[in-house]
Amino acid sequence: MGGVSAHVVGMRRFELTDAQWEQIAPLLPPQKPRTGRPAVDHRQVLNGMLWILRTGAPWEDLPARYGAVGTVSSRFYRWRKAGVFDRVLQRLQAKADARGDLDWDLHFVDATVVRAHQHAAGARRSGAIGG
Repeated sequence: MGGVSAHVVGMRRFELTDAQWEQIAPLLPPQKPRTGRPAVDHRQVLNGMLWILRTGAPWEDLPARYGAVGTVSSRFYRWRKAGVFDRVLQRLQAKADARGDLDWDLHFVDATVVRAHQHAAGARRSGAIGG
């Protein structure tokens, strides 16, 4: 296929490109654990996580090409609890900012959550008489 790597040929739409992977891979936990059996490839598992997040599908619908559902989901929850995703985001943002690729007037992340009382959303109060 004229110089195109086998990985690119087999890559699916919305999966991490080689360039994206090169930026993210060094920020992830070590691929090989100190003990036990080798971990399933981080790139494959991360692509599975992204598939779930992009589609909104339940874990049970994860395509087999991303690995076992238990492997992908347990790594997602472990990494989330350990702050892996937060660290990756912070480091990628810092690199982009250092290159001058971020305009903080245009790019921002807002994780604000404003909780409203259930009645503010129109829920009926118990014992209320409908009218």
